[in-house]
Amino acid sequence: MLAANPTNPTWEISVSQFKARNFRKLRLAPRFSPVDCFPQIESHRFSRSFGVNGVVRSSRTRRKLIGSTRLNWNLRNGLHVRASVKAEGGIQNEGAIPESLAPFSIKIPFGDRSILVETGHIGRQASGAVTVTDGETIIYTTVCLAEDPCDPSDFFPLSVHYQERFSAAGRTSGGFFKREGKPKDHEVLVCRLIDRPLRPTMPKGFYHETQILSWVLSYDGLHPPDALAMTAAGIAVALSEVPNSKTVAGVRVGLVDDKFVVNPTVKEMEGSKLDLLLAGTDSAILMIEGYCDFLPEEKLLQAVEVGQNAVRDICKEVETLVKKCGKPKMLEAIKLPPPELYMHVEEIAGDELVQALQIKSKIPRRKALSSLETKVLNILTLEGFVSKKEAPTSSEILSDLEDEEEDEEVVVDGEVDEGDVHIKPAPRRPVPLLFSEGDVKLVFKEVSSKYLRRRIVEGGKRSDGRTPDELRPISSCCGLLPRAHGNALFTRGETQSLAVATLGDRNMAQRIDNLVDEDEFKRFYLQYTFPPACVGEVGRAGAPSRREIGHGMLAERALEPILPSEDEFPYTIRVESTITESNGSSSMASVCGGCLALQDAGVPVKSTVAGIAMGMVLDTKDFGGDGTPLILSDITGAEDASGDMDFKVAGNDDGVTAFQMDIKVEGISLPVMEQALLQAKAGRKHILAEMSKSNPPPSKKLSKYAPIIHVIRVKPDKVNMIIGSGGKKIKSIIEESGVESIETGDNGIVKITAKDLASLEKSKAIISNLTMVPTVGDIFRNCEIKSVTAYGIFVEISPGREGLCHVSELSANWLAKPDDAFKIGDRIDVKLIEINEKGQLRLSHRALLPPDSSPKAPNVDSGTGSSKTTNDKSRWVRRSSDSMSNNAGEVIVSEEVVTQIQSNVAEVTTEMDVVIESTENVGTEMVKKRTKRKSSKTTISISSEDTTQVANGGAV
Repeated sequence: MLAANPTNPTWEISVSQFKARNFRKLRLAPRFSPVDCFPQIESHRFSRSFGVNGVVRSSRTRRKLIGSTRLNWNLRNGLHVRASVKAEGGIQNEGAIPESLAPFSIKIPFGDRSILVETGHIGRQASGAVTVTDGETIIYTTVCLAEDPCDPSDFFPLSVHYQERFSAAGRTSGGFFKREGKPKDHEVLVCRLIDRPLRPTMPKGFYHETQILSWVLSYDGLHPPDALAMTAAGIAVALSEVPNSKTVAGVRVGLVDDKFVVNPTVKEMEGSKLDLLLAGTDSAILMIEGYCDFLPEEKLLQAVEVGQNAVRDICKEVETLVKKCGKPKMLEAIKLPPPELYMHVEEIAGDELVQALQIKSKIPRRKALSSLETKVLNILTLEGFVSKKEAPTSSEILSDLEDEEEDEEVVVDGEVDEGDVHIKPAPRRPVPLLFSEGDVKLVFKEVSSKYLRRRIVEGGKRSDGRTPDELRPISSCCGLLPRAHGNALFTRGETQSLAVATLGDRNMAQRIDNLVDEDEFKRFYLQYTFPPACVGEVGRAGAPSRREIGHGMLAERALEPILPSEDEFPYTIRVESTITESNGSSSMASVCGGCLALQDAGVPVKSTVAGIAMGMVLDTKDFGGDGTPLILSDITGAEDASGDMDFKVAGNDDGVTAFQMDIKVEGISLPVMEQALLQAKAGRKHILAEMSKSNPPPSKKLSKYAPIIHVIRVKPDKVNMIIGSGGKKIKSIIEESGVESIETGDNGIVKITAKDLASLEKSKAIISNLTMVPTVGDIFRNCEIKSVTAYGIFVEISPGREGLCHVSELSANWLAKPDDAFKIGDRIDVKLIEINEKGQLRLSHRALLPPDSSPKAPNVDSGTGSSKTTNDKSRWVRRSSDSMSNNAGEVIVSEEVVTQIQSNVAEVTTEMDVVIESTENVGTEMVKKRTKRKSSKTTISISSEDTTQVANGGAV
């Protein structure tokens, strides 16, 4: 025998529902563990003792049972009953693996290849667990449910967590703790891709919290994991106990060489003009999200059709897998509000609902609906409600609830004995009906949505008085914030976005830490903020929510195609969109405001783009229509919540740049989507026309507060000269010039970021001198001597670039040592005469001196003087030409003058050897004088003025 312990032995019924029903018969539906090994217990008659565990399934009961104190206590506090059921034939022994948990694998078509789906091998304690393999990319996904249901809500309690493990690519997190932390933006976006298509397939009334966990365990860098994770989650839910209506799968569609490719690889996506993610069932589309480069609507519809066909093929194969390995669905856990509650809410609040929904302004309408909801709650949960339309039904209920032990005798007139009491039958008062608060709130919301739909379909007017294809009033203005680089305030009805654009250098770029590229930077990013004040409420303020991250990415991808390339505009661009008012379509307002802010910041955008949100009432036949879906343009928040679709489309007159569609029903068809796209195109054109009327218009020029970025292209092998050893040179350039930053690339591109032109020009000059390519014959003026050696001097011809001027190239005359005539810090003119194979520069100072073509004269030695006078040495280095010079610039003196020079120089020099070199030159004598100290040699040039002065007895 095998004893079965129920997983949830509590009564799933509220006290108000129990009081309102007559439990003459009840059905006891057993709930056991996921192993479906026991037959369903048949119907039993109600009694005071319960011998079998079950869930109450009855619509009636007797009043005397309601009055039982013990039973009331059990119902209010949860009646816990244990059960012991005998196992029948065919039950597996304890410890055996059930068939649904046995390992099983199947190959499913996934574009032009197949994926491997395995279950029953890993995660066998989860309600559903699969591993999906594409190439060498492996996704592991689990689905689990809470044992007890949570309180009724209009929002299904589903949570999705997706994580890309760094170990999947053989890496480790770069953080301090060396492990994965909070979800990255990319992971949050994948979570939303998984959540949005699954939610419409969940049944109403199922309140068990459901959690989907998905991990990337292996990544090959070729097969992207996001579309694979969507399909893996859909398969895991289909295999679990979650009572979803249909199997969901997801694919990616690219446009490569004008051909649609299903689930393209990473390399193929690099050349794709379309990035479309689509999820749906075998019969309908549930979610699409994509980005493209001004793709026409017709091309987009073709891509959706290709993706839908691929999803259909996957779902068919998954159904086969579910039949073999799927677990029984928890259909008995679905709890719907009583059907009569809908009629009661309409009876109480129907007329007032019609009046409240006609209020055009959001806040007054919301307050009116909130007040009406409070009134309905008080009546149906506290005071009790007696329906005027169902009085007979109430009498019938009273007669059924009559106490059977009552033994008063009722006699007929004419047969009354003396002393008997004649009791006349009296009509009994109806008993007020009470319902749970959660059920009343759910029903009130559904009834409000029903009345809103009816008003749109029957009356042709929406809450704010617009027709289905009419847009709200639009206004915009730029330049509100004087210090911001670019800003715009875009208003559409009661939705308003304040967009601010900021320009910066590479240091402002957003760093992305992903599985493959360790250093990936985004030069453009948009950040969306939705504070609670924008809807007049008090709420959480802090880190961005998943919704804010998703809306920001949608607006960012919508604006990305209009941005110039980095070569054309070398700035990093950040756009912040703060929603200051919200009544629907705030993400598309961010697209419009962000585009105007970019233009106001001086970004040379390719075109202007705008965004619009479309809604839909799918089944119009229930609301007085002909059954044709009704498409709504520029939906409000109430129409988004009560409608069947939220379709956002951004682009210009030529095509679409971004789109996102969420369906709240079980999918739409391609013709409906085509109608929505065409209506959205007409709405975009109207918005673009209104944006062109912005007052004041965008400035379309750089702000004076924006940084100045100048790009210099140098040879790649010169980049290291700019950086220097350990970055010393580039730091010194920044410090010397006063610029903010200098970025260098291996391709030779240098970006200088400065706040003013003066510092920019200074840094440009330094870098230009550093990276210039000198050629033989170039002359460099006023160059500083950096060092003096025994064999020559090193001269800096440009910042950081030095060349050697050999001692033989320093003077036209013989020079023993360079430091006899030059010292560090002196400035001279040099000429480049040679570049050796190592790139070293050889300079010459002599080449710029007046040429000496005369032959040398014999050396004339003189004695060394002993005078200590040295005051006039500075006057020896002089050069001039006058009438006494010949055509070669040589000084002509007579022999008498030479003799006088020798004697005078000997008297004014200290420990010097004076040598007079004299040669004949066309019948004249040229004087060259060389003085010599003990440890140095200095060349002295004598001008005609000096020669005359010496000849007259003066000192040189």
